Amino acid sequence: MRRPLGLLFSMAQPLLFLFLFGPLLGGTAAIGGETGAPWQWFVPGILIMMCLSGPMMAGYSLLIDLGGGSMERILVTPMNRTAMLVGRTLKEFVILLAQAALIIGLAVPLGFRIHPLGVLAGLALLLVLGLGLSSLSFILAIVSYPGGNLFYAVTQMVMFPLLLLSGVLLPVEAGPAWLQGLALVNPVGYIVEAARALFDGRFADPAVLYGWAAACAIAAVGLVLGTRAMRRGI
Repeated sequence: MRRPLGLLFSMAQPLLFLFLFGPLLGGTAAIGGETGAPWQWFVPGILIMMCLSGPMMAGYSLLIDLGGGSMERILVTPMNRTAMLVGRTLKEFVILLAQAALIIGLAVPLGFRIHPLGVLAGLALLLVLGLGLSSLSFILAIVSYPGGNLFYAVTQMVMFPLLLLSGVLLPVEAGPAWLQGLALVNPVGYIVEAARALFDGRFADPAVLYGWAAACAIAAVGLVLGTRAMRRGI
């Protein structure tokens, strides 16, 4: 929040997708033809995209702190490592929450329908996913310190396949069988479907259960491994 210009630039890609790609989905039969349906399908995907790009790059701030020496001074204190990890993650989520509010607000005039409880549940899902992704990003930052080259290479190599195979931009069901098979083992895809159901107010949809299970699994793995990395790796 102290770098509003950086926050503005990070919003460029989601806004471009919202205004330049979203309107093209109206004629996509696989997405549905009812009024507003393309936006109910697309906007939650945009939010997941932001959750991938933001928290997954959270390790960049840790690399800066490690390079400046401030992290070492914090680690000599008796502060709980899990609390430290969660605290850094929540800082990233505050930024993500502000960006999500802007995207949702701009999508409403385009046809996106707001379900208040669904929005809250969807944002909670983003929080859990962001917690796991940020923690995994911190692990990668610790492993790649001091150079940081490994961090940038791996985040880009992992983020885009996860994004494309999750059906954020286009339905995976429209692709060939081998692509659909790869999508089945992508946990982010289940979270995307859960977010779409929640933001649309469909709480009883089975996709919600699968998505929450995937998000909680990512968060649990990230927290456990991230805490160990902060204890041993720095």
